[in-house]
Amino acid sequence: MNEASGKNDKADLLAAIRQAARQEQFLEVVSPEEARDRFVRHLDLSPLPGETVSLAASLGRVLAHDVVAPLDVPPFDRSGVDGFAVRSSDIGGASDFSPRKLRLNNEIIACGHAPLIEVAPGTATTIATGGVIPRGADAVVMIEHTELAGKRETPEIEIRRAAAPGQFIAYAGSDIARGETVLRRLTPIGSREIGMLAACGIANVDVVRKPRVAVLSTGDELVPLGQPLRPAGIYDSNGVIIAAAIAEAGGEPVAFGAFPDDERTLDTAMRRALADCDMVVLSGGTSKGAGDLSHRIVSQLGKPGILVHGVALKPGKPLCLAVVENTPLAVLPGFPTSAIFTFHAFVAPLIRARAGLQREAAKTVTATVPARIASEMGRKEFVMVSLIDSAAGPVAVPSAKGSGSVTTFSQSDGFLEIDALAHALDAGTTTDVTLIGAAGRAPDLVVMGSHDVALDAVVGGLAERGFTARVIAIGSHGGVAAAQRGECDLAPVHLVDPQTGVYNTHLLSPGLSLVRGWTRMQGFLFRPDDVRFDGKSTDEAIRSALADPSCLMVNRNAGAGTRVLIDKLLAGQKPAGYSNQPRSHNAVAAAIAQGRADWGIAIEPVARLYGLQFVPIAPENYDFILLEKRRDRPAVQAFLAALRDESTRAKIRALGMRPAEDEIAR
Repeated sequence: MNEASGKNDKADLLAAIRQAARQEQFLEVVSPEEARDRFVRHLDLSPLPGETVSLAASLGRVLAHDVVAPLDVPPFDRSGVDGFAVRSSDIGGASDFSPRKLRLNNEIIACGHAPLIEVAPGTATTIATGGVIPRGADAVVMIEHTELAGKRETPEIEIRRAAAPGQFIAYAGSDIARGETVLRRLTPIGSREIGMLAACGIANVDVVRKPRVAVLSTGDELVPLGQPLRPAGIYDSNGVIIAAAIAEAGGEPVAFGAFPDDERTLDTAMRRALADCDMVVLSGGTSKGAGDLSHRIVSQLGKPGILVHGVALKPGKPLCLAVVENTPLAVLPGFPTSAIFTFHAFVAPLIRARAGLQREAAKTVTATVPARIASEMGRKEFVMVSLIDSAAGPVAVPSAKGSGSVTTFSQSDGFLEIDALAHALDAGTTTDVTLIGAAGRAPDLVVMGSHDVALDAVVGGLAERGFTARVIAIGSHGGVAAAQRGECDLAPVHLVDPQTGVYNTHLLSPGLSLVRGWTRMQGFLFRPDDVRFDGKSTDEAIRSALADPSCLMVNRNAGAGTRVLIDKLLAGQKPAGYSNQPRSHNAVAAAIAQGRADWGIAIEPVARLYGLQFVPIAPENYDFILLEKRRDRPAVQAFLAALRDESTRAKIRALGMRPAEDEIAR
């Protein structure tokens, strides 16, 4: 080396030292709020498009679309206990001192076997838990409440307990009704949701695609894991830490590896990452010192480019946030603590949003029980509840579905405990509710009352406006009571005033008003091949049914608006099957379609769903009682807007309903 060359090398070195010592200041240090606002302003935070995966692979993913039940669960009326299928009218008043004797039919109904013999008056059929309820039966008696009697050739049983209609019967569709939206878009899929989908026979499901996040590290000092550590080298721990955090946040990490502080190599890697992935995360090289190339490369990758370089955080000041042609890019500080801190503060929320995930819930909440909950002494009982807000604080509403329901656990926010020595939890009791899954944030809107398939369309419109709703189907009368207690925002009802024939207005009291919903047609349902009713008017069909003792009806539960109509049509008569009283239109249609009943009264959409004939009887108004003091709440206004929206109204019309022209009827 000659003297001139040595002087040049020394000059270059001195220049590099001066450049490193000067360390240019950050472009602009901003507050975390300002940094987040600048970043988000240029981002698409909507969930990514869906992809189809197997049910087994859907765990931990998020639904891309609403899931509508293709069938009823259970698909038939089934027994909840081992015992005997009977007619409840045959054993009225039965007791230990006055047993009722019934002849046993020559059949045993086991699970998976369809019954062949009708339960005629004075007879009973042996049935196992989960067995199909045979034609003619409207209740099941537990085997513990019976004794075998009679001769070997003609066996009989003595029944020592009376049974109410519907006792120990889970009606078709009582858990999940065909056509019902069982899971909504953006619902996280856990084991409970997989159980619901499996119960509906769904093998593949559309889920939100996980955002692919490129993970890069930079620094001459970085050594890949598993290789010998060289002098002045460190292992690339940031790469695996960030990759794991991406997976925890709901993304799919794509490891690109560690790169030296070489501008050309790093530029090529970052451009490849931008082309292949939904976002890019790089750690290291974001400061303004010697060897820190990342921010300089990012500034040349595309528009709008660097949005933030420097945040008033400790740790995390060197954070660099950019967007390159709609793809977010974050350059995290090189120190692991700073990197993971800034990742969770700025990148993880973006990943969760694109993956369709919501925030995690709290662990427990204190709530009040609105009504007495009976319990069996001797066993600690866990009661699944839904949480709703009231003026006095959270209210825990017990699930109305039994232990055989796959939705009881899935659609609950948590559970409360009743001590083994207590026989009940009294109304007004304050208790702790243990939350499950992602529960914890109360819904924006609570709807309690009668359910209708078209209600899904309005709730879906509410969800599109960014609000959540809790819909609790407790019947029209239950909804009125809940509204009067202030436990809900809206109560859907369809009850006619027997004096005036006008729907729903007689239910109003001070502080309540009526929001018009839609008109739906009630009608007489029967199977297409039933010549007894073909071509007849409603009055003629009912007269034919009443004249034929073998013609079984399927009724509705007391308190239902449809039950009021049925009793009016029957004028005090109680034909065969009157005591068969399921709680939904779907269960009525299922009973007729499956031949367990011959006729019933239900709304027109379920007749179409089950392929039944429908003879119109009368239109009825399905409206909403509104608590006036809650009218101005954003969620209530969003619900009213969804109800008025033409796209929602079109969906309601498609279901065979007629939306009301005027929103308010006072």
